[in-house]
Amino acid sequence: MCNEKNSNCSSCISDILKVILVLQQNASPESCLDSCDRPMLGGGPNCLVCNTRPVMLYTCCGNGTPWSMPIEKDNNNVCSNPQVSACCPDCSNVFRVEKLDGCCATFRVLAPNPQESCCNTMPYISTNSFFTMDLSCVCAIKCLSDTFVDCV
Repeated sequence: MCNEKNSNCSSCISDILKVILVLQQNASPESCLDSCDRPMLGGGPNCLVCNTRPVMLYTCCGNGTPWSMPIEKDNNNVCSNPQVSACCPDCSNVFRVEKLDGCCATFRVLAPNPQESCCNTMPYISTNSFFTMDLSCVCAIKCLSDTFVDCV
């Protein structure tokens, strides 16, 4: 699919992102199977209701490196190193799907929460940085643990 022209955008990536978007919009406190398309957003012992299923995106020509974007709207840095925090502290490779329109998805960049430790209930904060990606460029997504993100 990566190097082919696919006009109908019927792909597993698109279908999974549709499920995640609906779940986020309906933010449910129950958890079930541990996969990207599990039917409900989970809650943890310190997290009453999760509203986000964070994802990492992998592009067809990224050589196994997660896609990264600046966490600030006006930052034009190119973020392409898998060691985002060490190489590009102003970038993140964790996103929240915000909108789907055919083969395109709009994502919000999530930044690491500077006030939380590595094992916390709110590991990400919302940013005002968004991007739209053609899903035919995405060959894999990795879902992270459901969480609550303030101001989304």
